[in-house]
Amino acid sequence: MRNFIATTALLLASSLSVYAQESNPNSAEIAFDVETISYGTIEKNADGAREFKFTNTGKEPLIISNCVGSCGCTVPQWPRTPIAPGATAAIKVKYDTRRVGRFQKTVTVQSNSKTPTKVLTIKGNVKDVAAVNTAPVNTSKGSSKISK
Repeated sequence: MRNFIATTALLLASSLSVYAQESNPNSAEIAFDVETISYGTIEKNADGAREFKFTNTGKEPLIISNCVGSCGCTVPQWPRTPIAPGATAAIKVKYDTRRVGRFQKTVTVQSNSKTPTKVLTIKGNVKDVAAVNTAPVNTSKGSSKISK
């Protein structure tokens, strides 16, 4: 019974804090230049680093509390300090381009923004570089018989 009451109280408090953030006209607001980055077709082991640039368009400092990639092949890095109103910053994402094939991955951003959760997307296609035949080629003309 105590667990039920504690869980209910926690859910109610969470709901109220989200409602309070949404109704605060002065709260921080995160505005991304783009929410989807297409890598296009890139070669295996190419540079997988990209940036999602954003601006705090709100009236209070923006605090990003967490960024989570949808899998271990997508690693985000984000500013750990508050972003002042009007200031810009970036979330850096690195995709592991050793994995060949099409991909579409997400990065979930959690902050104190009016919209507390944003989902960013990266997508593309990693192609394997064709193996180059390095064996010597016999280009001499004439008989291929070996003399004894």
